[in-house]
Amino acid sequence: MDDTGERGGGSGGDGSQNGRRKSNYQRHTAQQIQRLEGAFNECPHPDEKMRMQLSRELGLSPRQIKFWFQNRRTQLKAQHEKADNYVLRTENDKIRCENLAIIEALKNAVCPSCGGPEQFDGDIYFKEEKLREENAHLREELKRLESIAGKYMGRPLSQLHLGQPLHLSSLDLSMASFGNNGMTGPSSLNPGLLSGNSSTSEILPFRRISLTDMDKSLMVDVSRNAMEELIKLLQSNSPVWIRAVDGREVLNPEVYESIFPKVAKSPNVRIESSKDSSVVIIGSCLELVDMLMDANKWMEFFPNIVSRATTVEVISTGVMGSRNGLLQMMYEELQVLSPFVPTREFYFLRFCQQIEENAWAIVDVSYDFPQESYSNSQCPVRRLPSGCFIQDLLDGRSKITWMEHVEIEDVRPIHSLYRKHICSGLAFGAVRKLATLQRTCERLTCLMDASNTFSDLGGVITSPHGKRSLMKLSQRMVNSFCSSINTVNGQQVMVSGMNDLEVRATLQKCTDPGHPNSMVLSAATTILVPFAPQKVFDFFRNERSRPQWDVLSNHNPVQEVGHIACGSHPGNCISVLRAFNTSQSNMLILQESCIDSSGALVVYCPIDLPAINIAMSSEDPSFIPILSSGFAISPDAGENPGAGEISAGSLVTIVVQIIVSNLTSGKMSQESVNTINNLVGNTIKQIKAALNCSTC
Repeated sequence: MDDTGERGGGSGGDGSQNGRRKSNYQRHTAQQIQRLEGAFNECPHPDEKMRMQLSRELGLSPRQIKFWFQNRRTQLKAQHEKADNYVLRTENDKIRCENLAIIEALKNAVCPSCGGPEQFDGDIYFKEEKLREENAHLREELKRLESIAGKYMGRPLSQLHLGQPLHLSSLDLSMASFGNNGMTGPSSLNPGLLSGNSSTSEILPFRRISLTDMDKSLMVDVSRNAMEELIKLLQSNSPVWIRAVDGREVLNPEVYESIFPKVAKSPNVRIESSKDSSVVIIGSCLELVDMLMDANKWMEFFPNIVSRATTVEVISTGVMGSRNGLLQMMYEELQVLSPFVPTREFYFLRFCQQIEENAWAIVDVSYDFPQESYSNSQCPVRRLPSGCFIQDLLDGRSKITWMEHVEIEDVRPIHSLYRKHICSGLAFGAVRKLATLQRTCERLTCLMDASNTFSDLGGVITSPHGKRSLMKLSQRMVNSFCSSINTVNGQQVMVSGMNDLEVRATLQKCTDPGHPNSMVLSAATTILVPFAPQKVFDFFRNERSRPQWDVLSNHNPVQEVGHIACGSHPGNCISVLRAFNTSQSNMLILQESCIDSSGALVVYCPIDLPAINIAMSSEDPSFIPILSSGFAISPDAGENPGAGEISAGSLVTIVVQIIVSNLTSGKMSQESVNTINNLVGNTIKQIKAALNCSTC
């Protein structure tokens, strides 16, 4: 709107000259229009103070400023109505073409009884019945979209910019000056290091649906609003965030609701929120952004948290091929490493945006799909705007601030061992994710370093290729361990062991390339040990205490004959162990141990000497057989330890896997159940005896 000015005779002046005087119009300059457009984007309804300020800046009268804003609002409203009309006309034309095509097809139809042309009154049927059904369907779809818009954005569907292309929100700075630099910077880490052998399962509890332009437009608006909420929350401190009893930062529900009012929720809904920040070692924040936006790498980064993940559909591609502005519909399944805790499933939107030259933000927000698109009922867990802010420190490190915010409807009771661990937010919160991310980045850094390795096996691990090969083999072992606890497919049964111990046994087909055409029997259970996680971790990873509980060593002494450091903590390492005085002199044990503030892992598997030599010689280790067992250790939240205090107890999950051959049927036999149950029971008995906690 570049032609505007004072209208008509106005309210002042000589009334006798009103009929002869014509309206005076003035064409504004490009600078004036640019300034007015900027002010309109900030506030479409300026008050008198703002109009006076613009009048002084631009040399225009307050009356001209007032008329310009009125005309601009009228023009914008007309554009929105035009876009709405265009969408409706397009849909109407599509339906009309379908009706004409069906009518023409029916004219050529043959009656099955007489062989003559089919008699059919197309006008009555299609103009009434077909259109009535289509209109009813469209009304239901409109109601669904209005419900989603109200839930996420607090405004009606009529205010959405339908048919408009994706544009950057007010949080963006000028991205034109950055061009495609966002994804072409130097990389200090090999992007293939996390590819591993992980594959995304296509068996999802979700029937893929075709998204309309209206769906995608609504998803864009939902993700933009979620990004704005995420940035505001991450940049806020007290009173939005408060300290919990255990020292974590959690949202103040009253303050949050006053800033971001939501649709009233069920009284049975429980809220989990947390925030944490840390500095991680990685080449640049761009590499981290790329890994978080890739579903397979997302699983590789968090094998102990993300059991399944996939990108369902790309809603909007990034600006000029970069990650900036990338919007994806994703699915993920989150787990706690215990058979007693069910997994959490999310269908959500993940939106990536560059905030400034060296800072990015990634937001996740759940999205409600039509009920018929689910093969099962919708998961009673919804992710409110959550995600991270990543700032490049330009020295090979990045500062990350992470927040998690979900609402849960507990339809099933929580196991007594994990009730406080889950409800406190420790199990699925930001602290656990950020601690895992920090440890994974340290592992990647150590993978690129050729030092801190030794071997007494006659082979050499110090070569970069040999070290990388053995670390990938160990990573596959850890991934197999984590995925065996909460399996997607397979025959499961809960059995009772010694002292009414609950053990979950699972029989499933082995997908490991080293064990073709075989079945794997896994057993897992969790016990409470009255010792801090660090002490339990040291007990399991120490080769001197291993004969007290490990049946593979047959109670014989064990010596570490190979070692690779995987982080700053001395316990984060990969070890090759040899048991002495055994009949199988070529049998070794590959073990990886790691610990952080959220918990610890000690995972191991038997492996023969030729396989270790293959890995150390940098040959492809993907066909070396892996059958992992081990321990997952989490701090017990039952005592509510304060900030900085060490937990008084640990939740220890024990996992044992064996190969089952010569099955006469596809079902788990009672003999196999008894074997695995006795193996787990005896292992726990020996652990409690060694730790002197037989009564726990």
